[in-house]
Amino acid sequence: MRNLFLGAGLALTALFGAQALAAEDFQAGKQYSELRTAQPVSVPGKIEVVEVFWYGCPACNMFEGTLKPWTEKLPQDVNFVKVPAQFNEVLVLHARLYYTLEVLKVESKVHEAVFAGIHQAKDPRVTPARDGRRAILPTPEQLADFVAEQGVDKAQFLKTYDSFAVRNRLAKADKQVRGYQITGVPEMVVNGKYRIELQKAGGFEQMLQVADFLIEKERAAQ
Repeated sequence: MRNLFLGAGLALTALFGAQALAAEDFQAGKQYSELRTAQPVSVPGKIEVVEVFWYGCPACNMFEGTLKPWTEKLPQDVNFVKVPAQFNEVLVLHARLYYTLEVLKVESKVHEAVFAGIHQAKDPRVTPARDGRRAILPTPEQLADFVAEQGVDKAQFLKTYDSFAVRNRLAKADKQVRGYQITGVPEMVVNGKYRIELQKAGGFEQMLQVADFLIEKERAAQ
């Protein structure tokens, strides 16, 4: 069974307990993996960096504060993309939420609020409940109420939530994640060729250092 996320304790261990390595020490099979089959990128001619994530993942929530400033400094020849995992019905719900926000072009202003609503506020409008082993999912109306507080039009959200545009993005993302051979979240994929796992890299900062190394590797190969 796939690991859906690394627990907060493991993430903290990776964050504080790993030794720093120089870029020349990064090796395939150790700090990153080479995919058996290279996957297509969304913008030909640019080096693509993908983060595969889940809103409910504690490690993804912790990673966000390190990842965001890194993405804001990426050069023009690098295209950064977020792709939500869909390993079960809870992840599918949050993936649909993410793509609804993306289609409405409000993802950038609501993304952090969703993480906070789940991990800090435990808001039931975005956080699934448990009845034994069964997940009780928030309804579309509950999700709409939550995002309305972030300035998103509720009627537009509900209209978009089950739209063709969102369903199309969900199908594409599921195919991508399968092609990347993702085993957990957060993970990163560089240019459809290299997968970076949190535990193998050694921490959040180390994941980004490996990503920088692979970006340079791809740039030099062009």
